[in-house]
Amino acid sequence: MDTGSIDIQNLSKRFRVHQERNFTLKERLIYWKRAKWTDFWALKDIHLAVAPGESIGLVGRNGSGKSTLLKVISGILFPDQGTVNVHGKVSSLLELGAGFHPEFSGRENIFVNGTIMGLSRRDIKERIDQIIEFSELGRFIDEPVRSYSSGMYMRLGFSVAINIDPDILLVDEVLAVGDARFQEKCIQKFYELKALGKTIVFVSHDAGAVAKICDRCVWLQNGHIVLDSGAAEVLETYAEKGDEQYATAES
Repeated sequence: MDTGSIDIQNLSKRFRVHQERNFTLKERLIYWKRAKWTDFWALKDIHLAVAPGESIGLVGRNGSGKSTLLKVISGILFPDQGTVNVHGKVSSLLELGAGFHPEFSGRENIFVNGTIMGLSRRDIKERIDQIIEFSELGRFIDEPVRSYSSGMYMRLGFSVAINIDPDILLVDEVLAVGDARFQEKCIQKFYELKALGKTIVFVSHDAGAVAKICDRCVWLQNGHIVLDSGAAEVLETYAEKGDEQYATAES
């Protein structure tokens, strides 16, 4: 596999949904054989190949499997069926505040996140100034992140994610919490990463942002791929038929 490529074959991911909840350890031990649950397949028979340097948008209604797919690609979740091969360094921004310690300052959390993403302390020291500069957090970088707004979390998380020199960048619907000017700054950074040949997988309900960033788009519905094609075609088809497709799937 080439660096920056993603190859997914026959991927399925299941979650077990319990119909009855036993709240105490005693109840769990007594009734565990009688517990009732249903299997919810968040992803089913997904085949997806992403070439190095491609920018892919994932669109679909809430619950369609977009975030689950990103988490499987990032290695946070493991598939129940199929294979996922990811080649290269992966940087992900999937949930606001993920990986941040609330009592640590923004500066301290840069070191924590950088270490989690595989950087040495020396590497982080070399990049910390550009991370802080991009985030525009100013004096707040030395304040505990528990005092941060959602927009400040996004600024810090995005700044760390893009400055570890990833081969693959995974972003899940976090730009929406930023102000318009910083969102545009992030989009410009996406353009720079694309020019450098980085692979981007981007989840968003903002069709305009997807159109700007992505050349290709995948429409997911009920854990299945409905359409995989050029971004303009998928976004237009999804806008025209998304509700109709959803109603058909639910009926």
